[in-house]
Amino acid sequence: MLDERAKTLLKTLVERYIADGQPVGSRTLSRASGLDLSPATIRNVMADLEELGLIASPHTSAGRVPTARGYRLFVDTMLTARAYDLERGSPGVMAAREQLHPDQPQRVIAQAAQLLSSLSSFVGVVSAPRKASVFHHIEFMRLGERRVLVILVAPDGDVQNRVIFTAREHTPAELLQATNYLNAHYAGLSIDEVRDRLQNEIEALRNEIGALMQAAVQAGSEALAESSDNVVVSGERNLIGMPAVGNDMGSLRRLFDVFEQKTELMRLLDVSSRAEGVRIYIGGESQVVPFAELSVVTAPYEVDGRIVGTLGVIGPTRMAYDRMIQIVDITSRMVSNALSTK
Repeated sequence: MLDERAKTLLKTLVERYIADGQPVGSRTLSRASGLDLSPATIRNVMADLEELGLIASPHTSAGRVPTARGYRLFVDTMLTARAYDLERGSPGVMAAREQLHPDQPQRVIAQAAQLLSSLSSFVGVVSAPRKASVFHHIEFMRLGERRVLVILVAPDGDVQNRVIFTAREHTPAELLQATNYLNAHYAGLSIDEVRDRLQNEIEALRNEIGALMQAAVQAGSEALAESSDNVVVSGERNLIGMPAVGNDMGSLRRLFDVFEQKTELMRLLDVSSRAEGVRIYIGGESQVVPFAELSVVTAPYEVDGRIVGTLGVIGPTRMAYDRMIQIVDITSRMVSNALSTK
């Protein structure tokens, strides 16, 4: 545990580094912290914080910079919220509010991504509203070699196919039995409801058929999710100007691959949608944006009180987290209002 003196110095160091972008020395800390401490005492505290992995000393400077661990402690326990009048003070926010129309959800999503990027000067990401994972009809087709094709038909007629691998080969009669059972008992239910009910009823079914149906439901859930999930990304080029990332072409390529493929990014946003309020991933904590120099700030948005997607900002770890939290939170509420029934 840090004492109050160490907390004050760490908080001051992080705030100065975010503001100036330069390693923070003892003299700056002495002036900015308001603590009546000698330079030697400050250096000793800095050495302790460095030993704890909260700050680091660049080779080219006598000052210190926060580490990802230091940022995490700062965000979790020391962040002081300042009032940024984003809603009244930004023409971009006002214009976006007027242009968001509930009958044009894709346009709302695209504008939200652009707004996040514009307000933050970083990268804005928004996942499109997820469709309800409900199936209308399911069929199995034997492909041989313990492979089965699952054909899933959604209520709107959308068809998704997935190949699953089974523990043993199933006869056409067994596949027909599984097809009839699922369609008779579960058609029209959500995938989550089917999964829960199957789990409870599995003992009453033949083990092999039950396992087949569970595998099919899981595959169907993934297929429906992939078909409906869409991530809109805006402002990728903003990263090129960031010293921490833009100077490393290898990191840039890997990051742009994340934006291009979007599958991993969708997983991050999906996880974030299960949490209430704003979430912050610092320095690769998300495992999806695996760069120590980048952080992700996300928040879910709702339609008529139900969480259907997530939006956020991707930027350098040296960001004004209080401002990013407000940007993401306000945009989330704007999107929720625009897409919900009035």
